[in-house]
Amino acid sequence: MKKLIYLFGLFTFLSSCSDVLDIEDINNYSPEAVWNDENLANAYMVNLYSMFGNWNSGADKLSQQLAGIEWYADRITISNGNFKNWDYSRIRLINQALIDVESGTLPQPVKDNIIGQALFMRAYTYFNMVKYHGGVPYIKIPQDRYEDELNVPRNSTMECFDFIQEDIDKAIELLPEHIVSASSEYGKIDGNFALAFKAKVLLYKASPQFNPSQPWDNAYWQEAHTANKLAYESLLGQGYGLVDDYANIALEERNKEVVFSVINTYPNKTAAWDHGVRPGSESRGAASACPTWEFVKEFPMKDGRLYNDPLSIYNMSDEEFLQNYWKNRDPRFDKSIVWNGKTYEVSGKTGRRQYTALGIAHELDDFGINPNANTNSTNLDRYTGFFILKNSLLNLTQAEVQQYDLDYVVMRFAEVMFNYAETANETGDSGTALSILKQIRERAGIEPGTDGNYGITASSREEVREAILAEKNIEFCFEGFRFWDLRRLRLLDRLNGTTKEGVEAIAIEADESEMAIGKARGLADTYELEESNFKYSVLQVPRSGVQTSTLPENYYFFPIQKGVLDRNTALEQNINWGGTFDPTLQ
Repeated sequence: MKKLIYLFGLFTFLSSCSDVLDIEDINNYSPEAVWNDENLANAYMVNLYSMFGNWNSGADKLSQQLAGIEWYADRITISNGNFKNWDYSRIRLINQALIDVESGTLPQPVKDNIIGQALFMRAYTYFNMVKYHGGVPYIKIPQDRYEDELNVPRNSTMECFDFIQEDIDKAIELLPEHIVSASSEYGKIDGNFALAFKAKVLLYKASPQFNPSQPWDNAYWQEAHTANKLAYESLLGQGYGLVDDYANIALEERNKEVVFSVINTYPNKTAAWDHGVRPGSESRGAASACPTWEFVKEFPMKDGRLYNDPLSIYNMSDEEFLQNYWKNRDPRFDKSIVWNGKTYEVSGKTGRRQYTALGIAHELDDFGINPNANTNSTNLDRYTGFFILKNSLLNLTQAEVQQYDLDYVVMRFAEVMFNYAETANETGDSGTALSILKQIRERAGIEPGTDGNYGITASSREEVREAILAEKNIEFCFEGFRFWDLRRLRLLDRLNGTTKEGVEAIAIEADESEMAIGKARGLADTYELEESNFKYSVLQVPRSGVQTSTLPENYYFFPIQKGVLDRNTALEQNINWGGTFDPTLQ
């Protein structure tokens, strides 16, 4: 059940704080007032929780999952602000809290909880900076009340990982182990989230991104495996697990799969999801995130194998698949994607089907170049013939589409499982990794097959590694994981030089001749046209401008922005960006 009152629309644990608005500017406040008043102290911390973000329908535009060429030439330079993460304003606020709370008069248990949250937040913030740039100045004490990082050199990447781990370990000691979903404290960081996040940090530390010369057999993999095994077993023992229905991973709030979430509630705090993924005719404008044909092909069939796998009982040629791509798919496909002719009862419209065919679909939904339509689509550079269904609130009417307020799931237990599987495989336990993949596929609804392997044929470490990566691509679709996984594994070459495609639908008669547009439109108005009443062809998207992704080798670590270097002469630029700083662990 949604909580009724949220301070700043974030967390109910502050709903009784009548004085919280006294902190009009978190950068200018009275420590004597804040850290002697539990309500104001909690209010200060709430302001920092924005670091965890919210739903972002376009998070996977960086990969092949969604349309849009994000990686054009010189997308990242040392001068522009693209892909720079230098969040020292937040670090200063966190460090200030750690110093000032100690001098306040709050009860010690309250102080300890605030310190635990702040230490985790500091580690979380620094990890994101290290993920972008490698080692950064790891500042633990405010140098100045209003400005940090004054002429401080970068710590090595190893030092940063050590400090991150140290901060998380201290946080775990101070935080409650498990804040249950019924608690008024739900929405705060607890020890379980900290434990699982520490395991993720160590997975990155062991990864090829940070160990290019010894990507798979370095000593950090065992450390990462120990941490991930502990996180997995500890959370599993406390009742975390996979929800029964993949469709409910977000729709069913506070379920057993949620490790940590950002609480949304209308009208105080909403998220930009449904009006970003819905077709324009049911939204407040054109959709901003559309799945690609490349990604549609990556979903397995019901037996867990790809459509072109000769061993699949649903095997099809490329041409056959193009004309039947919606048939016999992994059930997650039906729960994640909307396609032409699919039953899509958005806005509570019973029996409604979604159409994308030019001349038949609404002008804010169409995609194609069919000359017989006698009209031009305005969506050729942004649409693909597919829309996102996953995590949508179909009951919202068009007028309500911006009232989307599902809690944003920052980490779910499935991620803990994948991280554990990955470290298990790299430390010689492929059996555990395969067992986890089977659990994921069983929940998805994939057929187990006579051998009970759910279509998984991997056996060697390399094959299991690829199976994990492919499965995570599907399981976490549109959640913003794919690009970062490829980068962490030094596989950006799989995106470099690639293009993206969509699928045009044209209505046909029983003899496969093209149906007259007027007739097709009339049948579509009453939802009588099904998927099989169309023929399909592939179109490259976008139709104009940059059409090919460009990701050079130096994108495994992004540069420090020139403006930052100019202000701090003690900093070094990364190697491969004209500097001398090695951001790896080697």
